[in-house]
Amino acid sequence: QVQLVESGGGLVQAGGSLRLSCSVSGVSGRTFSPYTMGWFRQAPGKEREFVARIVWRSISTNYTDSVKGRFTISRDNAKNTVYLQMNSLKPEDTAVYYCVARTQLTPYTISDARGYKYWGSGTQVTVSS
Repeated sequence: QVQLVESGGGLVQAGGSLRLSCSVSGVSGRTFSPYTMGWFRQAPGKEREFVARIVWRSISTNYTDSVKGRFTISRDNAKNTVYLQMNSLKPEDTAVYYCVARTQLTPYTISDARGYKYWGSGTQVTVSS
């Protein structure tokens, strides 16, 4: 069974950086070949929102406007791992960050959570002012 495991969250001051990692487990003996992997986040009292995604084969990327120029998503195919480098962090980036993946096209847009079949349990990112 495919599982996504996030790591790298924590507490950081505004202006600082963190790198989140998401490793895929449960695919022993074969490489996991998702169509897309990405990140969502959910702040207290707010709805879950799309942050970034990467198309596995083309390595094309998309970001929500609020993180463009500050966050970078990347992937390591050999390690079945996706990363989110977060720079110039702001207090409004505070949230639980979820790794997501889908293995095929869906009718949903890239920012619609319903389009992602696999979800990690989340990692907390807290940015202090």
